[in-house]
Amino acid sequence: MPSSDPLAPLREALRLSPDNIPLRQHLGESLLASGRPEEAEAAFREGLALAPDNVPLKLGLARAFLAQQKASAALVIVEALIKSKSAPGQAHVLFARLLYNRGEVPQAVAQYKLGVEKDTDAADQEFANRLGIDATFEESEVVDGRMRAAWQEAPGTTAEIERPKVNFDSVGGMDSLKDEIRLKIIHPLNHPELYKAYGKAIGGGIMMYGPPGCGKTHLARATAGEIKAAFISVGINDVLDMWIGNSERNLHALFEQARDNKPCVLFFDEVDALGARRSDMQHSGGRHLINQFLAEMDGIASNNDGLLILAATNSPWHLDPAFRRPGRFDRVLFVPPPDAPARAAILRILCRDKPVQDIDYTHLAKKTEQFSGADLKAVLDQAIEAKLREALKAGVPKPLTTVDLATAAAALKPTTKEWFATARNHALYANQGGMYDDILKYLKLA
Repeated sequence: MPSSDPLAPLREALRLSPDNIPLRQHLGESLLASGRPEEAEAAFREGLALAPDNVPLKLGLARAFLAQQKASAALVIVEALIKSKSAPGQAHVLFARLLYNRGEVPQAVAQYKLGVEKDTDAADQEFANRLGIDATFEESEVVDGRMRAAWQEAPGTTAEIERPKVNFDSVGGMDSLKDEIRLKIIHPLNHPELYKAYGKAIGGGIMMYGPPGCGKTHLARATAGEIKAAFISVGINDVLDMWIGNSERNLHALFEQARDNKPCVLFFDEVDALGARRSDMQHSGGRHLINQFLAEMDGIASNNDGLLILAATNSPWHLDPAFRRPGRFDRVLFVPPPDAPARAAILRILCRDKPVQDIDYTHLAKKTEQFSGADLKAVLDQAIEAKLREALKAGVPKPLTTVDLATAAAALKPTTKEWFATARNHALYANQGGMYDDILKYLKLA
């Protein structure tokens, strides 16, 4: 009896010629066209197992992901493709679709135009109409009709200088990260003559990445406390300015403030917002800011000896690769969710000065797999709220118990899972330099 699958002859041809890449590409495209994206994904994956660098197969896999609403997986593949100047026009048009779905219409328009310019066959009139391509679209450095020349004088910004009292003792777990920071930052300050003997500068940069809420900011502040250094925390609002040239001036002023207070830890939170990939930018203003950032880190016009630069990001894949050059953020450290001993240590720290009774921290650590430090704080807060409700009814406060915390933990879900869903795609499909090997190890995929 003949098969009811119209693609059966194509599958039979592949059975006889399993290494035929064009056939596998044709099967994947046919499956997509017939509304079978899951089978198409499998076909493209089988082809990529034979030819990992095949661009049409990668594009097909990205389209299969998009058809299944797996936008983040599709985005990882397409972003990796468009980094190459030889990227096909179809890649830019597909990137435009993904940007449009995220509400980033101006960026989508720019990518669509670039794709069609490279390959007129990539044009899609229906999608172009949705983008409003036919309407006048002019890129401009004007923001809401306001524009200012870089030479116009404006004062630079300054930030509050802290002297943190916390140190590594207040950071639960993270022993390997602490060792890296000691080697890069603390030991050079405590043993300057030894490092100078080897010609090693005192200072440098470390970038920490990982899921939100896992203690990157707290670790940076504790680093300053450990060496009794000044601490300057820089957010995007301290730097970015609507007037042209002012963002660069603000950044320079912050670096100068740190240099005037050495030893100093200059900490950039959400550094990807200030150092996004220049290739993704449509306006020159953002590129000028990144160039200024790189120049400040290199200390071209200033002495950075004794200046310690720490940065944190949840999205390292959006950071310009130039920041990872040796001499800048030459240590890129993955900050995973705390392991069981670290979770127990964090809970002990959180429960300090709280009314507790016979808390089994080891048991609670087992019940909070994949919880971040922030998640554990939420567990404690929820347990305290429940205890307060009991105390208000009974009129007598009672201490927190293991059961109270375990009950609160069972009602919460770890917030790190969503981050790992995105990070996994980057680690699998955009890890040419091995930067995300630690993620693969953590997920036991390597």
